Amino acid sequence: MKLVRYGAEGAEKPGMIDKDGKLRDLSAQVDDIAGAALAPDTLAKLSGIDPQTLPLVEGNPRLGPCVGNIGKFLCIGLNYSDHAAETGAAIPEHPILFHKATSAVVGPNDDVVMPRGSTHTDWEVELGVVIGRKAKYVSEKDALDYVAGYCVINDVSERHYQTQLTGQWTKGKSCDTFGPTGPWLVTTDEAGDPQNLSMWLDVNGKRMQNGNTNTMIFTVAQIIEHLSGLMTLHPGDVISTGTPPGVGMGIKPEPVYLKEGDVIELGIEGLGQQKQSVRADK
Repeated sequence: MKLVRYGAEGAEKPGMIDKDGKLRDLSAQVDDIAGAALAPDTLAKLSGIDPQTLPLVEGNPRLGPCVGNIGKFLCIGLNYSDHAAETGAAIPEHPILFHKATSAVVGPNDDVVMPRGSTHTDWEVELGVVIGRKAKYVSEKDALDYVAGYCVINDVSERHYQTQLTGQWTKGKSCDTFGPTGPWLVTTDEAGDPQNLSMWLDVNGKRMQNGNTNTMIFTVAQIIEHLSGLMTLHPGDVISTGTPPGVGMGIKPEPVYLKEGDVIELGIEGLGQQKQSVRADK
C-alpha cells in the first residue's frame, strides 16, 4: 500500500493511492497515518480494503508528511561507504546517531527555507524507515518485522551550523523545513528489499546524487538492532538511514550549496519523488 496524508498544514487527512495513482480518502477508516494506525493489525485491515470503494479526492491537494505526530526523528550519519569516501571520513565502527527536530518535518513538495544568513545549506536523499511496532532489544534477524514501511526523506543540512557551531550535528539538521518526508509511506509488502533500492537527487535539473541502498555500511536491520538496544522505538518513529555520494559539501574543487530559487528533485525506487523550491528566510 501507499499511504498518504493530504491537505493544509496541520489539518492533513489520511489517504491511500490506488493502482491508477489516484488519491482515495481513508478518513472513515483511521484518524491519521500515525501511531496505532501503523500497527500490523491495522495495516492488514487497510490492505484488505478495495481502494475503488473509497471516496476519490478531487483536484491536486497538498501532500503533507506521510507520517503524522512523529515521536522520534533519528538519523544515521556517514552510512554509505561511497559517501564516507567522498568526505574523507573513516568508516564508523557503530552507526553514527543524531536527532532531527520533528519541527523540521514538512511535506515532500513544501518549500525548503534557508535560515537567515545561511550560506551552506546542502541536500541529502535518504531512505526513511517508519517503525510500526514497539521495539526494544530487537535482533537483526527479527528487526524488519518491526517496520511499517519506507519513505523518501531529504535530510537538508546547514553545514556551517553542523560543523562550525560548537555542539552536535543536530544544530545543522533541525532548521525549520529541513525534513521533507514522503510523498507516501510504502508498506513493507510493496516496498521490496530495502537494501537494493536506487536513489537520486537533482538540483536545477542536474543530477547530483545517484546511488543505491546496497552501499549502506549498516543495513536497516542492523540499525534497528542497534537503536533498539539504546532506546525503545515506538510506532511512528522515523529513522533516516544516511545518504549516498553527491552532496554539495563533497564537490571538488569547491563545495556547492543551495541558494534562493534553486529547485531540488529527488526520489527512491518504488517510494515516489519529492520536489522543493528553495527560498531564504526573511
